[in-house]
Amino acid sequence: MSGTSLDGIDVAIVDISRKRGGVRVQPIAFRSTPYPKLVREAILGVSNSMTHTAAIARLNFLLGELYAQAIRETCRRHRVSLDSIVLAGMHGQTIFHEAAPVEYLGHCVASTMQIGEAAVVAERTGLWTISNFRERDMAAGGKGAPLVPNVDFLLFRDKRAGRVALNIGGIANITFIPAGAEREDVIAFDTGPGNMIIDALATHHSGGALHYDRGGRIARGAKVHPRMLEAMLSDPYFKLDPPKACGREQFGREFVSGLMATGLPLPDLIATATELTARTIADAIRDYEAREVIASGGGVHNRQMMRRLRELLPAHSIATSAEYGIDPDAKEAIAFAILAYEFIQRRPGNLPSATGARRAVLLGKGSPVW
Repeated sequence: MSGTSLDGIDVAIVDISRKRGGVRVQPIAFRSTPYPKLVREAILGVSNSMTHTAAIARLNFLLGELYAQAIRETCRRHRVSLDSIVLAGMHGQTIFHEAAPVEYLGHCVASTMQIGEAAVVAERTGLWTISNFRERDMAAGGKGAPLVPNVDFLLFRDKRAGRVALNIGGIANITFIPAGAEREDVIAFDTGPGNMIIDALATHHSGGALHYDRGGRIARGAKVHPRMLEAMLSDPYFKLDPPKACGREQFGREFVSGLMATGLPLPDLIATATELTARTIADAIRDYEAREVIASGGGVHNRQMMRRLRELLPAHSIATSAEYGIDPDAKEAIAFAILAYEFIQRRPGNLPSATGARRAVLLGKGSPVW
């Protein structure tokens, strides 16, 4: 997995087996490999921006090489034989995602693009590699996101307790799983920005030395600007009903440039963006009858954000997915391993109630090695 925060490449090695109503996952190893500085800058350069097809094509194959290296290095460091692995699920790096159809050349189209060539991964590792998970859902009328809710359902469904699975990555999303839920009962959507705005502001504030607010320290020592917060909360996205999905197109470079143009101190903007994330997550969770929140993603390490969530949701118990046997940092990488597993088992990987698709469909394209 490599997400919108552009932290790098997360590799999770897991044993997966089927259990009644879900899957059983046994974590074996996990490693995160940061993107080289120039690669990260190149990805930003082709993400929702004017670019050249040559840059996209070259990055597509380069990322395939980097993903394969990350898999092999994770195996080496954790003393896992590559030959013992039978399948890889590869999300790829999203460089464009437009979930709502737009008028284009006389037609209405929604579109998405993830790069990172699966054929390269398959050739370098010898693993059957499943990739391109989002396109089939969009072809079926869905938004191509969020896809992790099906995994949340398989991992966290409980007969007696209603639960909310919360992921705070570059984008924040929730999955509401009612007690004893069936697939069609699950509701999930992107609540808005997670770490994306904070990360971009922290990069500017540190002159590139940091790409995130470590532990929420900058936000904790700065001031939230109420008027700025209200202006951010007025963004039309937050008023949309689910299913809905967002990304760098809504909360990326242009959004951050607008914040910086206000002239407010960068630490205060970071504090305000942190409050925005906490507020929009809490507002979304309150709409559902569940008292257990299971959090994952890089945002769980932001103590200021987690403190605010607990203050905003005093009636909820908020734990990380570690308490349920899933490393919060590895959760999304594990999710795409599970989606690859569902693909080869010929089971649908999307939840129409989450993505808005007309029906449940198989997700992924295979790059077999024979």
